[in-house]
Amino acid sequence: MPVLSSLSRSFSAQLCAALLGLASAAMPTGAALAQAAYPAKPIRLIVPFPPGGGTDMIARTVAQKLADQNKWNVIVDNRPGAGGNLGVDAAAKSPADGYTLVMGQTSNLAINPTLYPKLPYDPLKDLVPVALVSSSPIVMAAPANSPFKTFADVVAASKGKPDALTLGYSGNGTVAHLAGELAENAAGIQLRHIPYKGAAQAMTDLVGGQIDLYMSSVPTLLGQVRNGKLKVLAITSAKRSSQLPDVPTLAESGYKGFEAVTWFGILAPAGTPAPIVAQLNKAINAALLQPEVADKLRSEGGDVLGGSAEQFGQLLRAEVPRWARIVKDSGASLD
Repeated sequence: MPVLSSLSRSFSAQLCAALLGLASAAMPTGAALAQAAYPAKPIRLIVPFPPGGGTDMIARTVAQKLADQNKWNVIVDNRPGAGGNLGVDAAAKSPADGYTLVMGQTSNLAINPTLYPKLPYDPLKDLVPVALVSSSPIVMAAPANSPFKTFADVVAASKGKPDALTLGYSGNGTVAHLAGELAENAAGIQLRHIPYKGAAQAMTDLVGGQIDLYMSSVPTLLGQVRNGKLKVLAITSAKRSSQLPDVPTLAESGYKGFEAVTWFGILAPAGTPAPIVAQLNKAINAALLQPEVADKLRSEGGDVLGGSAEQFGQLLRAEVPRWARIVKDSGASLD
């Protein structure tokens, strides 16, 4: 996924250039007046998942810095349900005035349009991208006492032995599930899938050896890796994680071009005035440049992104059909 990878590699340079360009660009009088009047009341940032999770942490970190730097009142509004669809739909149907935003991600913007047959919103038509925030790779983990040290070991143990090893993940159709499917297809192996309703029970079973392998985002597993209860065999991003620098990527393991990550970005209802989108994009990029924000996101295993609204739109237009193909090929369903 070259758009996401290039954003991550050149984050600081791109943002500095973008901020300088925004600061120096002359705007039409009407647009300038619209920006000067905005915001005149609190901004609501919808998080389509419960408090305390990874999406919520990212949203609150950015919202707090936006408030601190700009003297804005940014209110985080958790609207969980239906795999993130309820919160995104609420944002899509809100007035397009810049006072309602949503923290979207790969699942509810790129995967769910195919996974859910009657999705109440179209991410490409009903929302306008504002700014990418961060991305988090998926990792394949095993118990600390597992005989497997690398993904190659898993492949060797599984070749010609369908369902010999078990692979857990939280929820059918999630990025973790589909990343596992992609890895199996690339390696020509078949694992026995064990979907969980949440990470808590899955982690207990993995540490206890009830399942052989588990696919999840870096933040979910990082604590157990650091305390020595789990080990990570491979990572699905295009480059290694700063929090797991010794873990090779699947691309490095012989599967060229392999990349499957969860990305997070802020969007607004379609029709939100372009000057307001530009103002929000500038403010979000400035927040992401602050060391305390970047350090917080990286400490949880994420990569800081940022960039222009146009770059986010380009990524979204590429990701929706890409994940549609993956969902259809995997046979993933909500059952």
